[in-house]
Amino acid sequence: MATQAPTSPAAAAARTSGRGSLPILRRPSTRDQLAVGRSATALRAQAAAAEAVEQSVNTIRFLAVDAVEKAKSGHPGLPMGCAPLCHVLFDEFLRFNPKNPYWFDRDRFVLSAGHGCMLQYALLHLAGYDSVTMDDLKAFRQWGSRTPGHPENFETPGVEVTTGPLGQGFANAVGLALAEKHLAARFNKPDLKIVDHYTYVILGDGCQMEGVSNEASSLAGHWGLGKLIAFYDDNHISIDGSTNIAFTEDVLARYEALGWHTIWVKNGNTGYDDIRAAIKEAKAVKDKPTLIKVTTTIGYGSPNKANTYSVHGSALGSKEVEATRNNLSWLHEPFHVPDEVKRHWSHHIDEGASLEAEWNKKFVEYEKKYHQEAAELKSIISGELPSWWDNALPAYTPESPADATRNLSQQCLNSLAKVIPGFLGGSADLATSNMTLLKMFGDFQKDTPEERNIRFGVREHAMGAISNGIALHSPGLIPYCATFFVFTDYMRAAIRLSALCGSGVIFVMTHDSIGLGEDGPTHQPVEQLFSLRAMPNILMLRPADGNETSGAYKIAILNRQRPSVLALSRQKLQQLKGTSIEGVAKGGYIISDNSTGNKPDLILIGTGSELEIVEKAADELRKEGKTVRVVSLVCWELFEEQPEEYKESVFPSEVTSRISVEAGVTFGWEKYIGEKGKAIGVDRFGSSAPAGKIYKELGLTVENVIATAKSL
Repeated sequence: MATQAPTSPAAAAARTSGRGSLPILRRPSTRDQLAVGRSATALRAQAAAAEAVEQSVNTIRFLAVDAVEKAKSGHPGLPMGCAPLCHVLFDEFLRFNPKNPYWFDRDRFVLSAGHGCMLQYALLHLAGYDSVTMDDLKAFRQWGSRTPGHPENFETPGVEVTTGPLGQGFANAVGLALAEKHLAARFNKPDLKIVDHYTYVILGDGCQMEGVSNEASSLAGHWGLGKLIAFYDDNHISIDGSTNIAFTEDVLARYEALGWHTIWVKNGNTGYDDIRAAIKEAKAVKDKPTLIKVTTTIGYGSPNKANTYSVHGSALGSKEVEATRNNLSWLHEPFHVPDEVKRHWSHHIDEGASLEAEWNKKFVEYEKKYHQEAAELKSIISGELPSWWDNALPAYTPESPADATRNLSQQCLNSLAKVIPGFLGGSADLATSNMTLLKMFGDFQKDTPEERNIRFGVREHAMGAISNGIALHSPGLIPYCATFFVFTDYMRAAIRLSALCGSGVIFVMTHDSIGLGEDGPTHQPVEQLFSLRAMPNILMLRPADGNETSGAYKIAILNRQRPSVLALSRQKLQQLKGTSIEGVAKGGYIISDNSTGNKPDLILIGTGSELEIVEKAADELRKEGKTVRVVSLVCWELFEEQPEEYKESVFPSEVTSRISVEAGVTFGWEKYIGEKGKAIGVDRFGSSAPAGKIYKELGLTVENVIATAKSL
């Protein structure tokens, strides 16, 4: 039996006309002509719009290509592949004011795959941000430029967080979204929604492979962060080649299991309508975060390097740049932005100003109706601390009972939470051991996001990175996070980025030495103190008692552009005479001295739990007629910032008999004890035993300090 040929619309119309196989011919009516005309006009407009989008997308691509080529360094592949996605996102969905990158209720955008930063710089330039001029694009990756090799929030206004180490930016985005959900729950009213913005983040295959992203994804799903929308740039290429060699899991299935809504855009190269539809669908989901997998071609448009690892991390080369220009019909000189593209993107300047003006008007109304809430929110937005906030910090006398500094820390945390509206934080499943619970608040959870205790679970790495995101959301949000001091190793990358980007997180680290005792060397930090002292732009504080713990928190709160690490004891410590909140601010200070004329026979230096040992040894030596000065060197970094005259008053150069005592490696102490001094410390791993026994066996005793002093 013969197969009937497909029927054309014209033939079908002829058969139904009752006139056999011949169509009815008639003159088109005026209405028909107008309809055809309107249809043709609509088609031409649609084609023109599509051409304009394609021209804008190619502008983004070639700004990236040209900048990388000029620098002879960079990553052109991701910008070339993600340009369509980012054009749609920035031009049609993202709410921002390019003339005020710090407008509070803006949407946040994070490029977790930070190596592709020329994508972000091109977008900021086109959108009208003053921070990225054409000269800045041409100075990509050069000394002093505002377009560094990875996004840096402290260099480029418009960049929300510092990214580069893969997965970190994604976890930062979770922190940003947490902050939005928390503030919205606290301050929005039925008649006035004053906190209402989204967090968008792009992550690549490398981000997906790094464990920190899975930790953060798990928490985001658990918390139901419905205003977090993540775009997974699924281009199947990493530095070593195809992801098939090491990464073959079903990413969408994993995210569904983690509690995310998932969408797959199968054509991220030209599927603009699919991208738009995916973002709209994601925004309609309110109770869970969304992962949009966007399948793209890395290096799209490059005839010989697209879809290969060679386009990931190096310039295309002049010949391939020319071939790519020809392939995409981009016959312009380097760094060209067509006038029609400039005109199109310029609308964001007026729209952004209008968005902020509307919000400001709404906030004026909010302030009239809800004065107390408005005052708290303004404090969080501005970073201005309440007057006399530090009066809330507890003070102690030598008669106060001995206590572990982790317990004294909890007193500080709870005192600060009462007076600082933006103070919040939590622990990595160790809250009752780190002593970090805020007793007057409940837990931040999916259905109670207004609360201030954050349960991070056993996820130190994500905890640190999420805390960075919280801190960078608003100047007045002051997050703390806690674990055992030895586990700073699990979160070191996040701590380092906190120092680099100036996020001001407070890292509360308990069980700070061999003094934790029986858990043994796996849990006893010895090298961590010096390791963190070696890191730039961070304060490593090891308080000895209650007053120094309060002083450490005062310093941590005041330092909003650099993080603080507080190393706190598990064991009880005496409240010492001579310690003070004010002394901590100087980093190092004299707590006792029986000498005159700044010429003691001996200087004993201690930190944390060993300051008590040093003070007792000094008392014994003084009974034998020695003049002994005891110095608490609670924070090396703060001490080094003091004037030379002050440092000389604490450590007079004429006095060379000096001993340092600290339950950590002795490396670095030569700076303060000099060539003739002695360092008593722990230059080995600890041991599993009661704390007192370990201290005795390793020589951290009053007796050994006295014997060492007599040997000088």
